[in-house]
Amino acid sequence: MDAYAAVGRVYNFSAGPAVLPLPVLEQAQREMLALPGCGISVLEISHRSKPFEAILMDAQARLKALLQVPDNYRILFLQGGARLQFSMIPMNLARGTGKPADYILTGSWGKNAMKEAKRECEVRVAWDGQATNYDHLPTPAELQLSPDAAMVHMTSNETIQGVQFTTPPDVGNAPLVCDASSDFLSRPVSIDRFGVIYACAQKNVGPAGVTVVVIREDLLERSQDTLPGYLNFSIHAAENSLWNTPPSFAVYIVGLVAKWLQEEIGGLAKMQDLNHQKAALLYQAIDGSQGFYRGHSRPECRSMMNVTFRLATPELEADFLAEAAEQGLVSLKGHRSVGGVRASIYNAMPLAGVEKLRDHMLAFAQRRA
Repeated sequence: MDAYAAVGRVYNFSAGPAVLPLPVLEQAQREMLALPGCGISVLEISHRSKPFEAILMDAQARLKALLQVPDNYRILFLQGGARLQFSMIPMNLARGTGKPADYILTGSWGKNAMKEAKRECEVRVAWDGQATNYDHLPTPAELQLSPDAAMVHMTSNETIQGVQFTTPPDVGNAPLVCDASSDFLSRPVSIDRFGVIYACAQKNVGPAGVTVVVIREDLLERSQDTLPGYLNFSIHAAENSLWNTPPSFAVYIVGLVAKWLQEEIGGLAKMQDLNHQKAALLYQAIDGSQGFYRGHSRPECRSMMNVTFRLATPELEADFLAEAAEQGLVSLKGHRSVGGVRASIYNAMPLAGVEKLRDHMLAFAQRRA
């Protein structure tokens, strides 16, 4: 019996809120009633207290070490998810500059980000993959970048379509802004390639409620005093994410997840190797099915985080999902906008869960082909 079955857990392939590492959940469970040294729950602790300051600083330090964040960047813990950042980033980086913001549209979340940016500044589309239903990424030659762009926005991994950049595009001197919500901490990245990289937590980093923003310090100078306080990056940086009451429990979990990545996984390079191994199991099942399973994304653009595929009919897909659920493989239904099947195999999804899904795919195809 594996560790999941021993505690009555199923394998949760949800795109978010998503699976968390079992050791993190177990530590949070042990400390729920009384945080060591405090005598009260982390859910009750004052955000102005010394114990919470230690939690916040530890989470920041662990993220900085994992990502090798340069000293001229700040790590902020904010609220509102990626959707608030869709507005907040153009407000701070582009509003009032007289320059456009370029958007690279590789799927649904990039389109959502651009929609909000249009309320704040001029927006130009640098590339749009809609013609092929976002099944691939642009080549460098296809990017139509503005020479005077205030910023360039990208989505590193599109959860709905299952396409992922392996490396960030070269956008010249404009600050590159990256929505990394669904692959943050899944692999090493060169932070100095970005002006801003942000991620809502509920994929790889922690529970819903906190958003991590890593921003280059010189860009804080663009934040205008006319912005509402909570929407001003410079205020949050000056107050070290404590201008308002932060989502304290979520920050605590982020720190535990970062500790797990450091001490149990061995860092982001090791995490990337494991994620490649998990994704390969499912893509091999798709490619070897002789068309029974049809992947959405082109092979060279496939996501390590979200494996998306279709079966021949909606009825067959429904049977596949129902039989998967009977085996403890849940939340595999594709996004409502595209249908099909989506297996989100974020950092915390154990290899055993992916192997069990692979085995179900092979057996189902053998029976129903």
